[in-house]
Amino acid sequence: MCVFVAFASFSGLALAQESRNPAAESLGAGFGVFVLIALLITFAVINAAIFAGIAYMIILNYKAIPEEHHKMEVKKVWLLAIPLFNLYWCFPTFQGLSDSYKSYFDSVGDTSVGDCGRQKALIAAICYAAGTVLGFVPIINCLGALSGLAGLVFLILFLVQVFDLKKKIGTAVA
Repeated sequence: MCVFVAFASFSGLALAQESRNPAAESLGAGFGVFVLIALLITFAVINAAIFAGIAYMIILNYKAIPEEHHKMEVKKVWLLAIPLFNLYWCFPTFQGLSDSYKSYFDSVGDTSVGDCGRQKALIAAICYAAGTVLGFVPIINCLGALSGLAGLVFLILFLVQVFDLKKKIGTAVA
């Protein structure tokens, strides 16, 4: 995020430095704001697309679990695609999927699945939220990047685990 802000500021300053008149300076500042807004919109669209893909993967897992064990309405998972709201919504969505699997496996008496990825889901959600918030703080946005990277790793580990659980349901039914 800091890279976006720095780029927008420097592009505006470079344009304003070409000429020393006040009109050019205001044009340069306006250009910097325009670039910043364009970059923020691009970031929001990319974020929404990524979370729409994650929502689709979670829905695929929910469809493998019998409905009586669902801890969340499947259509509500799509709320993950809303930028900024997904900072909160990833918590109930990721943990709801884990709890749904846990409910199913408890009902069939299978205790070998552990917490069904609940801890990985919680860590992924915390790291994503922390990474996004810290990314907007100029002095510590490097911590935001590290936190976001850790969140991505835990999200991948969580998704691998729930897809394995999905396969386990498929073999138990067959």
